[in-house]
Amino acid sequence: MRYTIRFWRELLKFNLLQKDTETQARLGQMHLGHGVVDTPCFMPVGTRASVKTLSQHDLKELGAQIILGNTYHLMLRPGEELVKKAGGLHDFMSWDGNILTDSGGFQVFSLSDIRKVREDGVEFASHIDGRRIFLGPKEAMAIQAALGSDIAMIFDECLSYPSTYEMTCESMERSLKWAALCAKYREPESSQAVFGIVQGGTHKDLREKSTEGLLELDFDGYAIGGLSVGEPSDLLWEYSYFTAGLLPEEKPRYLMGVGTPEDLLRCIEGGVDMFDCVMPTRNGRNGTALTHRGKRVLRNAQYKEDFGPVDPECGCKVCQTYTRSYIRHLFNVNEILGLHLLSYHNVAFYLNVMAKVRESIKKGNFSQFKRDFLVQYTEHSDQEEK
Repeated sequence: MRYTIRFWRELLKFNLLQKDTETQARLGQMHLGHGVVDTPCFMPVGTRASVKTLSQHDLKELGAQIILGNTYHLMLRPGEELVKKAGGLHDFMSWDGNILTDSGGFQVFSLSDIRKVREDGVEFASHIDGRRIFLGPKEAMAIQAALGSDIAMIFDECLSYPSTYEMTCESMERSLKWAALCAKYREPESSQAVFGIVQGGTHKDLREKSTEGLLELDFDGYAIGGLSVGEPSDLLWEYSYFTAGLLPEEKPRYLMGVGTPEDLLRCIEGGVDMFDCVMPTRNGRNGTALTHRGKRVLRNAQYKEDFGPVDPECGCKVCQTYTRSYIRHLFNVNEILGLHLLSYHNVAFYLNVMAKVRESIKKGNFSQFKRDFLVQYTEHSDQEEK
């Protein structure tokens, strides 16, 4: 089956600036409607038009060039029509950087107990009030157009791990059909770039077939989907690396929903350019700092009299101003400031690591940087107290 549809103008310009000599790591730049994004990049997740505990001023101060919003959640509240009336998502949330919107395909996986997959889309029972909601390729593209994000994702089906070969094949074929419909329903005059999403689980032949079908649709960029859904880390890295190698060199490659600092470095090694994950802010809200010497569970008693910075190797304003002891105290007395400070630091940490990655690729020593970083990070992480 052929899915070829090419009728839109170039809305995203990707410059591949340099490739690492020892690995598949890439240094690049994406030019989008709200500025340049240096790659490899990490995108903070703002599911409901807000990165949890952080203001848009914080994100700008941290140097975030692109953040995420979620179609499913914004469709429910406040609704895409209200956002459109406000002038689009950028104006609504007062953010002048780039925005990528997920299509709602991840909710097909994460909300599997309240949804029913049909051939033309997915019927959800709202997790808010139980009302029936239908989301398919046409609806996902229309909602994202109303939101006015810089990058829209196609609507796809994301399966959990493990899934049988037969289930994965059926799902992959369905996602390809939906991809063609997303291309069809894309507004010709829209200023959005649109990314296809490769599915196929942990089956290389299915990922090859999915990629072949998506390339015929000639999307502006391509995402690696269906990973970080319960599979072991070694499979995540293997299939990320394999899929990235199938994708065109001249377009950006996005690994969805990933991940830990180790995941990022290993997948950058395989040629991935873009990442997103809730881990920095989720860990921050749970009292865990991500540092150059691993995770620090600041709620633990060992930090009661620790008057050092959260991360001595971090230059963010949290590490320059507050101690581990003080932040532990904030969590002990349920002060909201603690959630904000650790979330701010964790996002700063992720963005700083990505800046160092880009610099290492530029200098030609990415492999050495990766080895040195992982030795420090993986050998010194705290364990939760029982």
